[in-house]
Amino acid sequence: MANFYLDTPELKYHLGHPLMKRIVELKERDFADKDKYDYAPQDYEDAQDNYDRVLQIVGEVCGDIIAPNAEGVDHDGPTCADGRVTYAPGTQVNLDATRSAGLMGMAMPRRFGGLNFPIVPYIMAADMVSRADAGFENLWGLQDCAETLYEFGSEDQKMRYLTRVCAGETMSMDLTEPDAGSDLQSVMLKATYSEADGCWLLNGVKRFITNGDSDIHLVLARSEEGTKDGRGLSMFIYDKRNGGVSVRRIENKMGIKGSPTCELVYKNAKAELCGDRRLGLIKYVMALMNGARLGIAAQGVGLSQAAYNEAVVYARDRKQFGRAIIEFPAVAELLSTIKAKLDASRALLYETARFVDVYKALDDISKERKLTPEERAEQKKYARLADAFTPLAKAMGSEFANQNTYDCIQVHGGSGFMKDYTCERIYRDARITSIYEGTTQLQVVAAIRYVTTGAYLAQIREYETTQAIDPSLSTLQDKLKNMADKLQMAVNQIVEAKNQELLDLMARRLVEMTAHTIMGNLLLRDATAAPDMFAKSAGVYVRYAEAEVEKHMTFIRKFMDENLADYRVK
Repeated sequence: MANFYLDTPELKYHLGHPLMKRIVELKERDFADKDKYDYAPQDYEDAQDNYDRVLQIVGEVCGDIIAPNAEGVDHDGPTCADGRVTYAPGTQVNLDATRSAGLMGMAMPRRFGGLNFPIVPYIMAADMVSRADAGFENLWGLQDCAETLYEFGSEDQKMRYLTRVCAGETMSMDLTEPDAGSDLQSVMLKATYSEADGCWLLNGVKRFITNGDSDIHLVLARSEEGTKDGRGLSMFIYDKRNGGVSVRRIENKMGIKGSPTCELVYKNAKAELCGDRRLGLIKYVMALMNGARLGIAAQGVGLSQAAYNEAVVYARDRKQFGRAIIEFPAVAELLSTIKAKLDASRALLYETARFVDVYKALDDISKERKLTPEERAEQKKYARLADAFTPLAKAMGSEFANQNTYDCIQVHGGSGFMKDYTCERIYRDARITSIYEGTTQLQVVAAIRYVTTGAYLAQIREYETTQAIDPSLSTLQDKLKNMADKLQMAVNQIVEAKNQELLDLMARRLVEMTAHTIMGNLLLRDATAAPDMFAKSAGVYVRYAEAEVEKHMTFIRKFMDENLADYRVK
């Protein structure tokens, strides 16, 4: 029996991070639920044991059910008939298994039927599900839409809808339209309030909607007639039971084929307002997207783990010139680089998830009582860190997933190009991760302000001064400090030029320099705490990152004297 949790000790390592004690304390409200629910933890140790046990169940379901079904699901895919979607047979088996195991609504409070898990163990589950089948993660993982409903919905809406999600019903977020992809301000799906029906009626078309025939939809629509920007958009809840939405077609995609990506037609679909009017894009979608981006970062890490595992197994088994190819330096280098990028992106993912956990828990507590001055300061600190780190985690997790699945095929050689091997499928599945829920380029746009204001550098300096590093890693620590110094010089050089076009052009390089430096520091911390697990990756990654930072630094220096017009499209 395969278990994706037990065979990946890195997950349990990240689950035991020191900040988890504070997270659990906040999430459990000092364990107030222990007298109400027999499955609520008594203390921190009990909570950690609970997470560990549930993650073992997730690992078992992934290893024994979801992963074995992945090839069949990729081949069969979902179908569409009479405006409704039918999942591939393997997908339905996966859904039944996760429902039976109680793995829906994991992060929701117990009063709605959830497990009240923090973000960290939930994201670990997403990490494993993505490794098993990235397409199925897009169905199971959309339960994180419930977080937005929990944050902004009324108490009545929470009781009616969140209980259904926790019982196993599926969700979707209906945002994109044919003429509104990354530019969601252009959304034109019309919402009109009907006095006769006592509800809102939605009319229009949505496109590229993941799991578009779900039970419960969060829909971005234009509620303010005559508006053309984000200020006229509101968020709505559409219940499939009420009818009014049909699936026009399922997109024929390169990868994640088990996940139905739908074009939806709304015809007087009855819906209800979620939160306040006009805040749909400005507030609610931003919260929704941040959660989704963390989920895609987890998807990227899961795909990287799958790529590494497939590459190692093949390299050990495949013999050429009388020996296993893993013994050849060129192949060994590929494998060590895949592993280093995997460990680095996972370190960034869980650092980000911890930041999100603290600020969300405090934000939730603030709705129950007034926060103390110390708690308000803590909430502000972690909200800022979560906002800054989320685009980095999404960008680097997805880019590394693409690189790692590419290199996995390279290890397989010609066999990797054939559908007989899993690497072909995970390579196709990985490609979308750097596109949906905000392209890598949009993550750079979100991150660059934290580069120019010095927020990332301040966090890097905090890592340098507060982390106790094993003396044997001092050489790597010196390299990272040097990388931070170069980042500081590059930022100063660009900012002092006071040229927005120059900053836009250099943003990707500055963000990558930042991410590499942060991930190097995180891996150094991990290598100190668990050298057997991370020391090799730390050495490989820091040297790789050092070369990347130097490359970007050299480009910036040389470019400052060149003509910006060379990089414009003619």
